[in-house]
Amino acid sequence: MKNQEYAIVDIETTGGNASGSRITEIAIIIHDGTKVLDRYETLVNPEQDIPPSIFGLTGINNEMVANAPIFDDISEKVLEMLTDRVFVAHNVNFDYSFVHHQLEQSGFKWSARKLCTVRAARKIKPGLGSYSLGNLCNSLNISLENRHRAGGDADATALLFSLLLEWDNEGEIEKMIKKTAQDQRLPPNLPPDDFNNLPEKPGVYYFYNQAKKVIYVGKAINVKKRVASHFSGNNINPQRQHFLRDIHAISFEICATELMALLLECTEIKQLWPAYNRALKRFEARFGIYQYEARNGYKYLAVGKLSKFQTCIHEFNSLYNAINLLRSLAEQFEIDQRFCKYSRPEEAELPQNNDVKSLPDILLHNEQVDNAIDFFLNNRPTFAIIDKGRSKEERSCIWIENGHFHGMGYIPRDVAIHDPEDVKSYVTLYKSNQYIEQLIFTYAEKHPGKVFFNKHFLSKAS
Repeated sequence: MKNQEYAIVDIETTGGNASGSRITEIAIIIHDGTKVLDRYETLVNPEQDIPPSIFGLTGINNEMVANAPIFDDISEKVLEMLTDRVFVAHNVNFDYSFVHHQLEQSGFKWSARKLCTVRAARKIKPGLGSYSLGNLCNSLNISLENRHRAGGDADATALLFSLLLEWDNEGEIEKMIKKTAQDQRLPPNLPPDDFNNLPEKPGVYYFYNQAKKVIYVGKAINVKKRVASHFSGNNINPQRQHFLRDIHAISFEICATELMALLLECTEIKQLWPAYNRALKRFEARFGIYQYEARNGYKYLAVGKLSKFQTCIHEFNSLYNAINLLRSLAEQFEIDQRFCKYSRPEEAELPQNNDVKSLPDILLHNEQVDNAIDFFLNNRPTFAIIDKGRSKEERSCIWIENGHFHGMGYIPRDVAIHDPEDVKSYVTLYKSNQYIEQLIFTYAEKHPGKVFFNKHFLSKAS
């Protein structure tokens, strides 16, 4: 630590993400852990317009930067001041992402160890109401002039940094500047304990925003490892930058198996509809199989888009699956294909055929349609999947009733169950959908030894 030097950096920008915005002002203060050694500050022409909202915040407008150097002109000076020094900033990942990106655009490959004074302050001075630079300066009696200008904020950060070094009796800063320090990569508003308390087990995790609303739900075989992957790398995608800044808390729920974690993730996304979840939203059911009777008395089966105002026999997330099932039922119950529609019309008419005698007997035909529907609704499998539990004292269970996901839960290992129906009393009920059912049936096909239909199943699972 004795010979270590620090580059304390603050920037002003045209916007909130490095990929689409540019630096308008930069200040760099070189500190040796005791005193300030050097200082550099300049406006920067961003080569793009400064939005009115940014002018309102910083006071920097287009006229002020019109004759300022562009970043390419100062890039060598910036690189020289940053090289072989720890990059220090308040919310370090924001400043680092901009400087890294613009140095790269100027043709320089640069990286550095980072130190976030937000995180350092949380460790060394825990329990304060807010760790924003302005509120910290008020709490700690630090002079802050020219707020939201690079020079003023950098000076205040340098004073804060000096105090943190003075108060750091546990050597927290030395630990933090190690390149492998995990919490240096954590989102700025996330308490480190939320990450440190994550389990290295299968489960579901939840990210919350400042208003304590769930903004993302994920599942993992190893929750801690998966969450850490969200925060690694230097991706400057605007959506990712906003995502990381929105994370203020994490919670989790341990699951016995990856399948249970996946099912819980699906149901939670369906219920909570978090802002940053994208992938699983694509599996919303969009099609259904409908049954209706035309004016001529014949019953039809049809595939069509889901409607809030009409009840379908079954929902599907793909048109392909709906059509395949309808064709299978028609073949199995010998239903005339002329009465199977693969898009739902407003109103069915008699099939276009001049030979009315060629039509099936109406009573027999309608009975075939009814039998097909009854078979589909009442002859789907009912079974349990029994697997390992979260500990040796329990087993996990997933219950499928009449082809639908009914629920899942845990059975104490010392409880004897003599009938599969008894499993139902140990499950928490969840809403089913076609995507979840597809996951379960695919798993059951791959792991038949964990699927049980009769009263002897429990002995097989032990």
